[in-house]
Amino acid sequence: MTAAQPSNVRSEAPASGWVGLVIFGGIMLTVLGGFQVIEGLVALFNDEYFLATSGGLVLTMDFTAWGWTHLLIGLVAIAAGVGILSGQTWARVTGIVIAVLSAFANMLFLAAYPVWSTIVIAVDILVIYALAVHGRELKN
Repeated sequence: MTAAQPSNVRSEAPASGWVGLVIFGGIMLTVLGGFQVIEGLVALFNDEYFLATSGGLVLTMDFTAWGWTHLLIGLVAIAAGVGILSGQTWARVTGIVIAVLSAFANMLFLAAYPVWSTIVIAVDILVIYALAVHGRELKN
């Protein structure tokens, strides 16, 4: 605070180099949403594609239910990713929650789609780190 600045006005710190990581997190959340949408559509339309039957999964559900789950997570992730890129706080919180839910859903889906699920979990972890640690850097 300087002498010319009133005591009730907060000065905001300038954005640092970590803004790039938050933008990366927003873009990766959007890509993650696309991955989830693809995974959901495959589960809805081609359930013979997977390595395990629905009975071989950790959480026994029909592939149609898994498809809708992944599709819903994907659409919300895309919306949150776009919100993060526009600097919205709600999108940052939603992005972290969706990335956590996505990681858990893909962990439960690992037997059916091991490589894809592992990649999605890794992207989830990167998104959670970028948004939780440096998310404030991109505020409007």
